[in-house]
Amino acid sequence: MCERLTVIGGGLAGCEAAWQAAQTGVPVDLYEMRPHKRGPAHETGMLAELVCSNSLRGAALENAVGLLKEELARCDSLVIGAARACAVPAGGALAVDRARFGALVEERLAAHPNVAIHRAEIVDLPATGRVIVACGPLPSDPLAAAIDALVGGGRLHYYDAAAPIVARDSIDTSVMYRKSRYDKGDGDDYLNIPLDEPTYRGFVDDLRTLPKHEPKDFELDTAAGRIPYFEGCLPIEEMAVRGADALRFGPLKPVGLRDPRTGRTPYAVVQLRNENASGSALNLVGFQTRLTWPAQKQAFGKLPGLAGAEWLRLGVMHRNTFIDSPRLLDRDLRLRADSRFFFAGQITGAEGYVEAAACGCIAGNAAARELAGLPHVDVPVDTALNAVLAHLGNTTTADFQPANVTWSFFTPLPGATNKLDKREKRRRLAARALERIDRFAAELSRNGAGRERETSGRSLG
Repeated sequence: MCERLTVIGGGLAGCEAAWQAAQTGVPVDLYEMRPHKRGPAHETGMLAELVCSNSLRGAALENAVGLLKEELARCDSLVIGAARACAVPAGGALAVDRARFGALVEERLAAHPNVAIHRAEIVDLPATGRVIVACGPLPSDPLAAAIDALVGGGRLHYYDAAAPIVARDSIDTSVMYRKSRYDKGDGDDYLNIPLDEPTYRGFVDDLRTLPKHEPKDFELDTAAGRIPYFEGCLPIEEMAVRGADALRFGPLKPVGLRDPRTGRTPYAVVQLRNENASGSALNLVGFQTRLTWPAQKQAFGKLPGLAGAEWLRLGVMHRNTFIDSPRLLDRDLRLRADSRFFFAGQITGAEGYVEAAACGCIAGNAAARELAGLPHVDVPVDTALNAVLAHLGNTTTADFQPANVTWSFFTPLPGATNKLDKREKRRRLAARALERIDRFAAELSRNGAGRERETSGRSLG
């Protein structure tokens, strides 16, 4: 029996890291402080809780995150396998029933003979053994202090926000229509609230003027004198302040959502997406916010069909924490200053559920293969997995910020011409990436104890 691996944190990154290591034959101790102690953004004690949204974003292979999901699936990803098993209709996106998803992830980990789940808070980092720190973006104060001490004060922070959830049976759907943007998915995966110009302008005015939760002094970026938001997940009221039409080009854009009842495209559109398989709970897409709860009820209650809404969850605002990964971690997500420690998930600055799982896959395999005495396997270049690593290793800018996976770290195809449209170029990049990931997954499987690859059968045609 080889040395045990300690994984701190039962979120997406920690669960994926534990699974990958266990599948390699390494015994894993997975620590999660919930339900005995909860972070400021969590609502349940389940493993792999999805805090901000139930969407894992686009599923198409010509989307970078869609390709990343397929790559992970081919690497026997616990997170992606569970997500696909618990999917709810969401047009061109992969969204899940949160409760079913968390329960399935926990069930599979609890049944694994190489995984021991400990419901206990880690207040200090282990003094011996290999450790994967996957505490997420909101570690407890003692653990955050321990991380600070380990990385030499190279810890940063930014703000993230969660969108409200409403009970379906409390809204008036007669003023709404079902449609996915450009008829993706089943064509009718979203409920849409059409807004005319006066309603839209009034909503923007409410967002600009209604009360907001004010940050504490310690939460501000003192050098810039502002809240350091993640640009990819701005509060809806922050977007409203940036321009009167900003929301019409963002989460309320009407493009591809012509109202079938009138044949016209509304001035703006609010989309509602299923939160669970039954569709009894709906998420207001893109409505992450730091408005006070009374202000949210006032502003959102003025939207057509939501006057009598029962809010199952109102939006919340929280500070997220991440380290300066480009200067601290290597390509295995190992801490350069202390090789016993690996980091995974949003604590690294990888933004997004799928990106967090990707970090868990990379760190879990690297740590486990080292412990098991197996040959190291490099993540292949020009794959979405490598794009996640490339962002975390990008030292070009001194102002490292969290980001989602993008195509920017892919090498252009040799011989590709400008005659190819963007979608076709990305499909070809995806085909090349999946060929390399299949070889990578085969290498991971070689000598791994009991690992079985998951293949999706997804076609590029």
